[in-house]
Amino acid sequence: MLARLSISNYALINQLQVNFHKNLNSLTGETGAGKSIILGALGLILGNRADLSVLKDKQQKCIVEGQFEVEEYALKAFFEDNDLDYDASTILRREITPSGKSRAFINDTPVNLKVIRELGLKLIDIHSQHQNLDLGNQKFQLDLVDSVAKSLKILTDYKKLFSAYKSTEQQLDETKQTAEKAKADLDYFQFQFNQLEEAGLKVDEQLKLETELEKLTHAEDIKTAFAEVNTLLDNETLSVVRNIKEGQRALEKIKDYFKEAGGLSERLESTMIELQDIVEEAEQLSEKVEFNPERIEQVSERLNLIFSLQQKHNVATVAELIAFKNHFDDKINQAVGFDEEIKKLSAQLEEQSTSLDTKATELTSKRKKSFVIIEKSIVADLKLLGMPKARLEVVHSNTESFQANGRDAVSFQFSANPDSAPDEISKIASGGEMSRLMLAIKNLLRSSKALPTVIFDEIDTGVSGEIALKMGAIIKEFSSTTQIINITHLPQIAAKGDAHFQVYKFEEGGKTFTSIKQLDDEQRIEELAKMVGGDKLTDTTLKTAKELLAN
Repeated sequence: MLARLSISNYALINQLQVNFHKNLNSLTGETGAGKSIILGALGLILGNRADLSVLKDKQQKCIVEGQFEVEEYALKAFFEDNDLDYDASTILRREITPSGKSRAFINDTPVNLKVIRELGLKLIDIHSQHQNLDLGNQKFQLDLVDSVAKSLKILTDYKKLFSAYKSTEQQLDETKQTAEKAKADLDYFQFQFNQLEEAGLKVDEQLKLETELEKLTHAEDIKTAFAEVNTLLDNETLSVVRNIKEGQRALEKIKDYFKEAGGLSERLESTMIELQDIVEEAEQLSEKVEFNPERIEQVSERLNLIFSLQQKHNVATVAELIAFKNHFDDKINQAVGFDEEIKKLSAQLEEQSTSLDTKATELTSKRKKSFVIIEKSIVADLKLLGMPKARLEVVHSNTESFQANGRDAVSFQFSANPDSAPDEISKIASGGEMSRLMLAIKNLLRSSKALPTVIFDEIDTGVSGEIALKMGAIIKEFSSTTQIINITHLPQIAAKGDAHFQVYKFEEGGKTFTSIKQLDDEQRIEELAKMVGGDKLTDTTLKTAKELLAN
């Protein structure tokens, strides 16, 4: 329940604080006194957006704070999930600074608007005249059915199955689309793969071929160079090898009596051996080199193929070409493998559809059992509210496909008169009938689930006289289990309140302000008398006010 509400620097409100009764609170005041302003301020701690226009004093921040007793609402899990300190007396606070910055707090812990809105909706249900439009909304009607049927557990199970079903359905559709595209591209992939596969590429062959081609195209130069080496090192006319050998022999003759000659002799011998090896290796290498035009043509063709493939696929190495070939191979395998994946997903979807259909049937059965309860309860309250001939029928049909909330479509068909057939509420119900219908529905819901604090914003629109008395009695009974804050213009309903608050305007220092005060017994009689007969109090209006309070 909302125990306390304090507002500062909001619209016409400078500063106010109100402590509400745990049962029925009546809020009255002249049109334009500021009741909607208080609701607007309350909306801030319910997560509504705001801007600088709400600041009465543009130099000061606006603060709205609500203290809620939440012990009976089973909210500990919500606090744990959002890393908030739980307190049976929880405070929601919203601040709007002069710079336009908005801040929200739950028990002094900063939170974002989403969190404070989520908690606020669990604590307060504001019913205003425009909410009557929800009566014609089939989603609202189905939610009402689920509340009365107590089918939340089945609905939760269904939604889990539905989510998995839709996920598989989407996966299947995407796989089919991908398969169609892959198959359309299959000829392209196959051609590219075949061309690369037939090329028989090897990672290191390009460098080897380029090296071989260099040798082949310069074979004559290579042979000439080796021949020149042989001529210079070991020629009959001038042989370097032979001259070194002669030098080595000369040094050998004197090494016995000139020791340094021995070392030089050994060095010449080593040089001679190295030069002989060079001559022999040069001859062998020269023999291996030959001018082969046919081989040159083969190597050139191979390299031209590699170059053309690299240019085609915009790469620089054979390794990248091989990677492309493997890529095309994967695409081909995927294209031919999609059929199996589609078959697997189709079987999975069929199995999920069966489970979903079973759960949807169970949900439908549970919901249908509540139809009679809804019809009887609402019609009973409508009779009390002066609509003895009212009829309400819950019309059910199955949707063609699975929906997020089952396969059920419900429509509340209403008639206020015996000579008119029931039809959709939005088409047939007047404003006053809408108000009475919504009160009957709210009254039904309180027996089906624990309602948060309910704020009725002129739910009595379009009713008067004896009907107003009966509506007041129902609201009074309603408040025995649910805290109600009832904004009303009808004295018959205002008199039912356990506490009565007056919203009023006043001027101070040339400025207009809105505030609220709780009325004592005498003030309450005067307020009700004014609501009955206007500002001029008479014995008759005062007597009527007292009688209303006594009933």
